[in-house]
Amino acid sequence: MSKKGLSLDEKKIKMLEIFHETKDFYQLKELEKIAPKSKGIVQQSVKDVLDDLKGDGLVDFDKIGTSNYFWSFPSAAGAIKKAKLEKDQAELQALTTKLEELEASYSAELCGREDNPERADLLAQLASLTTTSTQLKVELEAYGAADPIKMETKRQAIELAKEACVLWTAAIQITLRSCTSC
Repeated sequence: MSKKGLSLDEKKIKMLEIFHETKDFYQLKELEKIAPKSKGIVQQSVKDVLDDLKGDGLVDFDKIGTSNYFWSFPSAAGAIKKAKLEKDQAELQALTTKLEELEASYSAELCGREDNPERADLLAQLASLTTTSTQLKVELEAYGAADPIKMETKRQAIELAKEACVLWTAAIQITLRSCTSC
């Protein structure tokens, strides 16, 4: 029966345990030797786990000369968690305030919308007029070819085409006259 490997989260927890138990600085090579023996983290995944922990801000990293050193202290992890908690609490407070404002605004909007016969009549009239407007727009689309604005645009286009024909005809006649005299 084979032993199941550790998930990434489990590896991250175990790697942090190495740092927090010893409260020491390590190079990557040292961690690649220590992690498999003491915590069961596969040597090939130590670098990936460290990169994830650095990205999460749980492990600090510094390059001193040609060596890279990694460390993490329990107090630093607690400070990070405390800062995140304070940020989340501030966000919660802001969202709670916004929710209260929206609820007050909603209540204010409902004040003029009580159901009464006059409002019901006005809503029915609005629905009727909206339906009528929609029907008239459909009917207007059906008569789109006879639209006065479209007709005027077509008339202007016809006049322009007529003037262009006269000019071309005159130009052709002049050209023919000059060619026949040659």
